[in-house]
Amino acid sequence: MTITEEFTPLFAPQTVAVVGASTKGNALPNVFIRRIREFGFTGDIYPIHPGATEIDGLPAYKSLADTPKPVDYAYIAVSGAQIPAMLAAAKGHVRFAQVVSSGFGEVEEGKNLQADLADAARAGGMRLLGPNCLGIYTPRGRVTFTEIGPKEVGPVGIVSQSGGLGTDIIRRGLSRGLKFSGLVTVGNCADVTPSDLLEFYIADPQTKVIGMYIETAKDGRRLFNILRNAKAAKPVVILKGGRTQQGLAAAASHTGSLAGDDRVWVALARQTGCMLVDTLDNFIDTLLIFQTLTPRPQRPTQSVVLFGNGGGTSVLATDYYARLNLDVMPFAQSVIDALAELKLPPGTSITNPVDCPVGTLQQEDGRVAEKILDIIYAQGQPEALVMHLNLSAFVGRTKPEVLDNLVAAAMRVQEKHPGKAHFILVLRSDGEPALEARKREFRDKAVTLGVPVYDEMANAGHPLAALASFERFKATRA
Repeated sequence: MTITEEFTPLFAPQTVAVVGASTKGNALPNVFIRRIREFGFTGDIYPIHPGATEIDGLPAYKSLADTPKPVDYAYIAVSGAQIPAMLAAAKGHVRFAQVVSSGFGEVEEGKNLQADLADAARAGGMRLLGPNCLGIYTPRGRVTFTEIGPKEVGPVGIVSQSGGLGTDIIRRGLSRGLKFSGLVTVGNCADVTPSDLLEFYIADPQTKVIGMYIETAKDGRRLFNILRNAKAAKPVVILKGGRTQQGLAAAASHTGSLAGDDRVWVALARQTGCMLVDTLDNFIDTLLIFQTLTPRPQRPTQSVVLFGNGGGTSVLATDYYARLNLDVMPFAQSVIDALAELKLPPGTSITNPVDCPVGTLQQEDGRVAEKILDIIYAQGQPEALVMHLNLSAFVGRTKPEVLDNLVAAAMRVQEKHPGKAHFILVLRSDGEPALEARKREFRDKAVTLGVPVYDEMANAGHPLAALASFERFKATRA
């Protein structure tokens, strides 16, 4: 059986059992039943209850072994002591069981119970997720543990050792345009590990980029071998918890993890091409750039053009990008001469960064941007272009269509010069509600067209540097 065949029942289950649902309808498993129904799950749902005949309008069954069909995915939220015997008695009737309950290996007194749980899962012929985790989110299977999440199936595959952080990834990712092939929380990793899911995502045709939140890798050598053997076929972004002494202690109390020396993870990234990030925001931003842009190892990103309104912003970004090993260098004289022929208004800088005050950008109702970008793309040879717009500078000073025309002009240039440069859009705002609404509108359109959108120049810098690093790694392995 291939890894994709093994894990398909998890990511696209046809039957779901729910253990711990109450006849009163107010327990967490009852909420889970309602959520997957609302999310569009059309398969069979089997509540498991020792005495009830019906829960939430569904026939209930006494045990996991009693359901009419084999169970692809079992969601279990009852006291830990009950669970090992329950799993052992399933007798090959369950493919994947997710134990939400805590009180296992993350506390000293629960370590033996966790060992019993893993043994029982093996005896029952199933794979075990958790314990001490929240669940799975799989748009292709229409199953979700969280209330909010896009239903559209996308290319981002996530494994998270933290359930709460998994929820954050879905919710924040949704607001920034991420679309997921799946997210699995693994908690204490008594059986299924991040390495198992990494191997699945690498083989999964639906997944384009892989994100991992890891506190420990109990099978570290296997993780390294999977990444090395994959030869950076897909970008892998790792948010590592427990990289400091204080973080190690926090990880141990969270999921019972003993995280390894940080130098090992740095070496892992250097040798396999995966990317380490330090914050949740960088994690989401980096996933977004790989969701929308295609790495170009034949021409790794080094030279960057900055174009937009805000001179100080451009100067700060030039410094920031230089520290990230990205070059914002002045244009050759021929490019400057071509831009000068446009006779742009005074105050416009045409070197690089290209700084255009609002008065410049509103010429021809914003369509002047297309002429500027055409010259840059045709003669400037950028490897990436970051277009930044301070939205608040346009409100009340320009026609409403100017912003629309600016963004549309940038999109048209991408179509005229396909593959010439990575294009990134930065939409800055002061948080005013009307501006935020416009930003969301632009973001949705741009991401759909394959353009990543960020809130600030610095937010765009880290993922662009990660993309460049991945391209350089691929180039050395070609």
